Amino acid sequence: MSVSEKSPHLLRAKDIEGMKATFSHPWNPKSQIIGARLGPEVGLKRTGVNIATVPPGKESFVYHSQYRDEEWIYVLSGRGIAEIDGKEYEVKAGDFMGFPTPGVAHHLRNEREDDLVYLMGGENHEIEIADFPKLGKRMLRLGEKVEVYDISDAKGFGPMEKK
Repeated sequence: MSVSEKSPHLLRAKDIEGMKATFSHPWNPKSQIIGARLGPEVGLKRTGVNIATVPPGKESFVYHSQYRDEEWIYVLSGRGIAEIDGKEYEVKAGDFMGFPTPGVAHHLRNEREDDLVYLMGGENHEIEIADFPKLGKRMLRLGEKVEVYDISDAKGFGPMEKK
């Protein structure tokens, strides 16, 4: 049997390097991630898998929690500070974090002089709700459509509403 070089289900390291781009969250001026979405490139639709690098002095996105999509992070190299459910933890290569739903808020920042590199991923439901507790905001995603509103603007509705 001969060994093939190409497959739609295989990403080579050199291809992953070429896919990397810089992202940031508009609500966090310290947010900077250099990375790539790996899952869609090999045909994954229900599971997200990404590689990410947070440079020194930068942060991941913004402190948030999800209602439907569980997430995880596995640190490949470097050290960082993980804020998980209101507490801070130093994390390093080999550490694994899991964020079940609903509502385990989390965020990463890199206060060191070396890059913080990690794999992250999770579910990818068609409908997702995420809270940004420090900002008082809620995001609703329906497929590709995203809406954000202030949680304080939410109004109860229906017979289950407490009076």
